[in-house]
Amino acid sequence: MLWVWLTLGAAFMQNVRSLLQRQLSAAEAGQLTILGATYVRFLYAVPFAWLGAALLFADRPFAGQAIPDAGPAFWLSSAVGGIAQIGATAALLGSFRRRSFAVGTAFSKTEAMQTAAFGFVLLGDSLPWLALAGILVSLFGVVVMTLQGNPRNGVHWQGGVGVGLLAGAGFAVAAVCYRGAALSLSEGAFLNRALATLAVVLTVQTLAMGLLLRLREPGTVTAVLAAWRPGAAVGAAGALASAGWFSAMTLQNAALVRALGQVELIFAFLTSVWLFRERVRWRDAIGASLLLAGVALLI
Repeated sequence: MLWVWLTLGAAFMQNVRSLLQRQLSAAEAGQLTILGATYVRFLYAVPFAWLGAALLFADRPFAGQAIPDAGPAFWLSSAVGGIAQIGATAALLGSFRRRSFAVGTAFSKTEAMQTAAFGFVLLGDSLPWLALAGILVSLFGVVVMTLQGNPRNGVHWQGGVGVGLLAGAGFAVAAVCYRGAALSLSEGAFLNRALATLAVVLTVQTLAMGLLLRLREPGTVTAVLAAWRPGAAVGAAGALASAGWFSAMTLQNAALVRALGQVELIFAFLTSVWLFRERVRWRDAIGASLLLAGVALLI
C-alpha cells in the first residue's frame, strides 16, 4: 500500500504547485505568459530533482543498488513523456484563464481513463474490474463537477472541454511513458529508478522548453529568471509532487496511480472555496462524493 500514500502526498503537493503557478501566470508584475509560467515549473524543479538523486545514489547503504544502466527505451520514453507533459501543463494553465481553479483542474482528470487505455496499448498493463469501476465512478464525478451553470453558452463550454481533454491526454501519455522508462531500467530499487527517471525527464523538459521560449518569446526567459523567489517555491513543490508520482508509478499500474490521484480535485475544490471565495454549487458536492466513492473502490 506504499503506492497509495505516495500518490496522496503527490496529489496534495501538485495542488500546492498548481496554486503557486496560477498566481505566477496571473501576476501582472512579472508579465509571465502561459508558457513562462509553465517553464517555471520545470526550470526550478531541476536542481531539487538532481539534488535528491545525488543524495540517494551517494548513500549506497540506503540505495542498495548502483546507478541504473539506461538503454534506448529509457531515453525515448523519458523524452516523449517529458514533451507530452509540457503540452499538458500549458493546456492546464490555459484552462485556468478560461474558468475557475477547481474546474480547470477537473477537466484534466479525464487522464485516468486515458492512462488506462494508453497503458494497455503501450505497456500491456491491465486492470481488474473493480478498479475499472472505480475509475468510471470517479470520472462521472468529475463530469458532474464540470457541468456549466449556463448550458446555453455552448461555445465557451466546448472550448473548455477541448482544452481539458488535451491536457488529460498529454498527462496520460506522460504517465505511461514515465512508468515505462522506470521499468526499463535493469536494476535498482524503485526509488532509485524513479528519481533517476525524474532527473532526466526534468532536464529534457527544461532544455526543450528553454529552446522553444528563446525562439518564440525571448523576453520570457528573462522574466522567468527574475521570478526566482516564487519560482523556487514552485520548483520545490513540483519536484516533491513528481517524486511521489514517479515512485508510485514505478510500484503500481499508472492508471491506478492517476485515478487515485484524482483526490487532487478535492484539494483544488477546497482551495477554490477557502482561498479564492468561489461559489459552491450542489453539483460540486455530488461530484466530489462520487469521486471519493470511486477512490474507495480503487483502494
